[in-house]
Amino acid sequence: MKYLIVSDIHGAIDSTNRIIEAFNLFDCDHILCLGDILYHGPRNDLPNNYNPKEVIKVLNEYKDNITWIRGNCDAEVDEMVLNFKCHDFIDKIINGFNSHLEHGHHLDLYNGNPNIILYGHTHIPDKTIKNNTLYFNPGSITLPKANSKRSFAIWGNNIITMYDIDFQILDTIKLN
Repeated sequence: MKYLIVSDIHGAIDSTNRIIEAFNLFDCDHILCLGDILYHGPRNDLPNNYNPKEVIKVLNEYKDNITWIRGNCDAEVDEMVLNFKCHDFIDKIINGFNSHLEHGHHLDLYNGNPNIILYGHTHIPDKTIKNNTLYFNPGSITLPKANSKRSFAIWGNNIITMYDIDFQILDTIKLN
């Protein structure tokens, strides 16, 4: 399967529309959303094009194609308006790799041993290998930090490709 990996949308409709455009353009099967969909949080500036009601409408159209991991800015009320299930974390086989998905604000509490950990939260892209585990963060599609770009990733055919919001390739990771 081909997965689009995104984190930290924070209610921006322009980011949401680009993700859906990428999902269709790159012929993806599923979206792995690593949290913080609607609310921008008290530590972030209000994003440009902040419109959570429109984000809800767009994402609900793809409800059968989204796995959502709860972020630190996601609330119970978000679960009332988004028509897809929210998970605190997920451990599953993805494209043949033992994978752990979480938002990242509790990453230090995780003690499993997967091949890949997908997380968000920091708004900074990451591809660190520790103890034979790839820690991968696609960055934020809306509010990038540390001079990074607005970004997301596509995972298919044992390759994770990170793109900026204009669909320019930022990085490629070959998985073994």
